[in-house]
Amino acid sequence: MYIKFIVVVAILLVVADGFTLRGPSAPLVAPLGSSLVLPCYTDEPLLPVKGLEVKWRRTDSETLVHLFLEGESRPEVQQQDYQDRAHFFTDQIQHGNFSLRLDNLTAEDEGNYTCKVYSQQDSGETEVQIKDVERLLVSGSSRSTSAYVGDDVTLNCSIDSHIKPEHIDEVSWRKTDEDEDFTVLLYQKNEVFPGSSDLQYRDRVEFFTDEIPKGNFSLRLKSVRTEDKGVYICHVFAGGLSANTTVVLERLGFSSRHITVLFFCLVAGFGAVLLLCCLIYCRVKNTENSRTIWNLHLSLVFCPNVCMFSAFILWALTEGFLHETVTCCALFILRPVMLIWALSYLKYLQDDIKTWIRFFRITSEFTVFTVVVYSVLFAYGWRKTAHDTDWGRRVFSGLCFGGVLLSCLTLSGMDLRRLCSQERPRRVSSIIRILSLWLEIFFLSFFQLFQLFSSFASPSPALFVVPWVAALLLRCIPLLPRLQAKFKFLQRGWITLLWMITIPLLDIILVIYFLLTVLEREKDYLGWICVILFLEVLKMVVVFEYCVTVFSFVLTRAEHSGNQRRQQKTETNQQRSNTLVLCNFIMYMFGAVGLVLLNSVTLTAELILKARNGERVLKDLRLIVFPSECVFALYWLILLMHAYWKDVTSKFTHNRKNTHQRHSRQLRDSAETHEMENLSAPDSALSQTQ
Repeated sequence: MYIKFIVVVAILLVVADGFTLRGPSAPLVAPLGSSLVLPCYTDEPLLPVKGLEVKWRRTDSETLVHLFLEGESRPEVQQQDYQDRAHFFTDQIQHGNFSLRLDNLTAEDEGNYTCKVYSQQDSGETEVQIKDVERLLVSGSSRSTSAYVGDDVTLNCSIDSHIKPEHIDEVSWRKTDEDEDFTVLLYQKNEVFPGSSDLQYRDRVEFFTDEIPKGNFSLRLKSVRTEDKGVYICHVFAGGLSANTTVVLERLGFSSRHITVLFFCLVAGFGAVLLLCCLIYCRVKNTENSRTIWNLHLSLVFCPNVCMFSAFILWALTEGFLHETVTCCALFILRPVMLIWALSYLKYLQDDIKTWIRFFRITSEFTVFTVVVYSVLFAYGWRKTAHDTDWGRRVFSGLCFGGVLLSCLTLSGMDLRRLCSQERPRRVSSIIRILSLWLEIFFLSFFQLFQLFSSFASPSPALFVVPWVAALLLRCIPLLPRLQAKFKFLQRGWITLLWMITIPLLDIILVIYFLLTVLEREKDYLGWICVILFLEVLKMVVVFEYCVTVFSFVLTRAEHSGNQRRQQKTETNQQRSNTLVLCNFIMYMFGAVGLVLLNSVTLTAELILKARNGERVLKDLRLIVFPSECVFALYWLILLMHAYWKDVTSKFTHNRKNTHQRHSRQLRDSAETHEMENLSAPDSALSQTQ
């Protein structure tokens, strides 16, 4: 009886006290963005699920975090901030585990939480505290950063956290513009990747390697350009966490290099105009035969172009891109060659032209400029295929570039041999030289287009046919005289003119189509098209200049026999000659003064506007420099085509006249012979009679 009483009292005490809920013994700490389990459990081995209610709330705001009722969780009654983030271990609730899993922790989740459990007989509660949620804090500069162009600047980015560098997955610096987003530098898995940088930042950005273990991922930007002005973002990713900071780079001003570029542009422009005024003054004063005007011409040829070359060199060091500045610098350093070559067409300077001027050949400018341009293309293609495992494309590109280089060297050697043997022309040697020229031009055109194909990776294999067709088109130019020699109906001036215009036009159209197809994926494809089209025009100038020279060698003897005929045409051609001399002078001044002035003004305006706005107005200066230079080269091409047309037509006119004279002489000789035979016939009859 006494024992039964003790058991009943014990049961009543248990019911009165209820079941005991246990929680954590200390506040919980977890990283930001991670998952955290809030413990809440009882030692009861088994509880009836029916009538059981588990409620989790925020103590400070009474916000309902989660609810378990009538055997299932009720996410529809949760506070919106905890939906899809707070979860029960449903299969463990009947065993007394009422813990809550909270996913994707945020800074707002810090605070006190209450776990309350209600059963049919009793209830219990416990409290859990989330404290010091570990944050991934990335700090930068509170103020915008400024620098002068050409200086180095540091963009701050530090991780204020307990996360160690080896736990950092990625740190990326990016520049954001209105329409573009550039990768500046990338750090990933304890390694820096310089190759990930955009072209305009490559070799100009770096981390402070010694500071990385301290969480310092500040960026050093070297040789600041005006286009670097803008907003930079440092993104940090670590253990599923991410954070970023923003740095603004502004107030970029002129550096000493910028001022020097402006100085050279002003000297080139004003110097060219001043020299032009001096030349006009000398011609008005009738001093064109003096030594002064020759020195003025040499100054006009060299000084403005050397100044523009220096300006573009400094532009390359501060603002310009490799492809743009290398080609423009090569053009300006080689322009004196073409200008001195064009001096021979100014008739009023014939008495003053020196003997060494003949060493300035248009072939020299063409070959050197071709080597420079295709060296840049080869380097570009080599870097582009740096990560390719297949070396076939690199080998093919190297072979094409070697072919271009060898063809240019051979062409220069041929031009030098022609120059040395110019005083003693022979018909056979002239024919051999022109055949060698066509062979070299053929191979050069072939290797040039295949170099473009290998550097930019054309998507269409059918374009392999284009280099062959373009190279064969140039071979068709000297075919007309041979066809005219066989077929007399082709010996007409308009047929010759149509032939000479059609072949270069077809070649240029084919090259443009090839370039548009091959370069369609390139950002600066218009600049490359302008450069390569200028090379095509120079190639045509070389071809027709060679044709005119060799054709004049062939006609040398015929010209000696036609002195009387030329004297009869002197008066009729005098007016045309004066007009042509005036056109030559105007176009020469356009190339020597107008183009320099145009390019200096363009570069000056681009520099000033970019320093003010932080962005380039004209993305590529080649779009101005090379089309205008093409206009200058096209005039001399048309002049050479006209001279070649006159030589070809005069040759067949001379041949027709010689044929007519021989035929008339034969008729006259036959008539005289017949008359002598008639006179001798009566004499023979008389002698027989006698």
